[in-house]
Amino acid sequence: MAAITLNKIRKSYGELQVIHDIDIDIASGEFLVLVGPSGCGKSTLLRMIAGLEDISGGELAIGGTKVNTLSPAERNIAMVFQDYALYPHMSVEDNMSFGLKMRGATPDEIDRRVENAANILKITDFLKRRPAQLSGGQRQRVAMGRAIVREPAAFLFDEPLSNLDAALRVEMRLEIAKLHNRMKATTVYVTHDQVEAMTLADRIVVMNAGVVEQIGKPLDLYRKPASLFVARFIGSPTMNTIAAPWTDDNRLSVLGRSIDVAAVAGERSVASSVTFGIRPEDLVGCSPEDAWFSGEVAVAERLGSQTYAYVEIGDARMLAVELPRDTGITVGEKIHLRGNPASIHLFNTSTGRRVN
Repeated sequence: MAAITLNKIRKSYGELQVIHDIDIDIASGEFLVLVGPSGCGKSTLLRMIAGLEDISGGELAIGGTKVNTLSPAERNIAMVFQDYALYPHMSVEDNMSFGLKMRGATPDEIDRRVENAANILKITDFLKRRPAQLSGGQRQRVAMGRAIVREPAAFLFDEPLSNLDAALRVEMRLEIAKLHNRMKATTVYVTHDQVEAMTLADRIVVMNAGVVEQIGKPLDLYRKPASLFVARFIGSPTMNTIAAPWTDDNRLSVLGRSIDVAAVAGERSVASSVTFGIRPEDLVGCSPEDAWFSGEVAVAERLGSQTYAYVEIGDARMLAVELPRDTGITVGEKIHLRGNPASIHLFNTSTGRRVN
């Protein structure tokens, strides 16, 4: 497999620049996920790697070779799309072998590769069927098989699970993880689903408006988001974030309560105005005297493995808190919450960048 290097990659449509000087080094065999909201540029960036979009500036290298001007066929990559893109009049076997036939592979080589891919994906029994006779998950396996038979330098996935129902998404997510563990293929995967990103990736690239907000391992992004955008995007429920002015004694005023953040704040001068953040699981129940926040439960979500309560604090805010799964909390009940100061996240309100 091949490493992929993006150096100052830009994309413009006329005067509109949509990808801004992106630098990413993808190691050989790495599973890298591009994640972000709709319109952030992740699919555009993937299509530039594939050669389906022209590169307006910068340098793209695959396996150490500059590929800016090479056609998709010359880049030795395979792409799996959201909509499967299977030929409806062909059998599964013919869909998987079509590209090899067009490249002049021998019949024996075609049979070997198709059989190998079918065994990996457990679709041997479906080789004579047509796409219309398959479920959505089976069609996605065929699309993946068509990529595998290419034996490419890298695999590119463009939101491949978006058309599947919840149960199939979980099943196919596991299949993709198993496939990567078996093949150790360089993989670039685009999704807007943070669960896919967190569970599949060796590293995640969080994108926002055509720029990279942060690159890192899944838990690093979760535990130490580099920006307010990442803090709010990674995690479900999202991080609780509250604008918090400094008090005269170098504490923060958070929803009217004075909180000592000296253990995590560093120098106050770093940011004159900060946003206080804390994750739902880092809030715990306490006595009224020790509480940072007190309020009434507006909504209780019981998910089986855990319970989330959404607590109204005065008239302005609603905070999410994770509670034990068998908690007897009820809507309208008043609860008192505090957190460990070490679990606080602080962000510069003006720039959105992390302070602590």
